[in-house]
Amino acid sequence: MLNLQPWKILFFVIAGLALLSLLILWQPNTNAAAHPLPTAPRTPILVELFTSEGCSSCPSADAVLAELESKQPVANAQIIALGEHVDYWNYLGWSDPYSAAIYGERQQAYAQSLNSNTYTPQMVIDGKAEFVGSNTSKALAAIAKAASEPKAKLEITKTAPNKIKVTASDLPQTNGKPDIVLAITENNLSTNVPRGENAGRHLIHRTVTRSLNVIGQFPSAEAAITIDKSWKRENVRIVAFLQERNSRRILGAAIIEL
Repeated sequence: MLNLQPWKILFFVIAGLALLSLLILWQPNTNAAAHPLPTAPRTPILVELFTSEGCSSCPSADAVLAELESKQPVANAQIIALGEHVDYWNYLGWSDPYSAAIYGERQQAYAQSLNSNTYTPQMVIDGKAEFVGSNTSKALAAIAKAASEPKAKLEITKTAPNKIKVTASDLPQTNGKPDIVLAITENNLSTNVPRGENAGRHLIHRTVTRSLNVIGQFPSAEAAITIDKSWKRENVRIVAFLQERNSRRILGAAIIEL
C-alpha cells in the first residue's frame, strides 16, 4: 500500500491544478471562430464586355468575364458583369443568337466618351476605362481603382412578382440627373457554332445581357420585368445602375436574383 506524506499529497494537488490551468489556456477560442470579424463591404462595379460568337478572339475574353464574375477576385469590389453581344459580326458567317443592335450602339457611345475605337472583345469598367477584354491584369487594376471611388447606393426591391423598383441615394458629384438603367442577364448559356471564325467550337457564356433599357432618372424608377419563355428563370438576374448621359460614367450599381 502506497503511503504518501501530507506534503507530497499537497504537491501533487498543486501540480494537477497547474496542469489543468494550462490546458484551459491552450484551448482554441471557439467563440471567436464561430463569430468571425466582419469583412469590409464590397463596392459594386459594373464590368461590360462587348463580344460576339462570330469573333475568334472573343472566347478568351468571355472566359475572363466569367472568372471575374464567379471568383470575385478584387477584395473591395463586387463585380457585376454584363456580356453584351454586338451584331456587327453577324454578316461574317455566323449570326450570334444573343446579339442585338442596342449593344453596338452602346459601344459606339463609349467610343465617343472614351475617345476610343469599337472592337471585340472590348471591356469597359464603370464607363471610365476600356481595353482588350482578355487582359486580366488591366481588368483587375481598373476594377480596384473604380472600387476606391465614391459611389451611389442602389437598392432593387420587388414590388410584385414581375415588377421592381430601383431607389438610389448618396449620389456623388455629377452633372444633372443620371439615368437609371435596367439590365436582365442570363447565366449558363452555350452554343455549338457551325460557321464563322469559331466554327466547330462549343462556346459557354455567363451573364449574357438579354435586355437593357433606361427606365427613369435619379432618385427612383419602377419597371415591369418581361421574361422570355426560352430563358431559364433560375439563371436570370436583375441589374440596375446609374449612368451619366454625357460622360457615360457609372455612378452606382446593384444586382438581385429574379
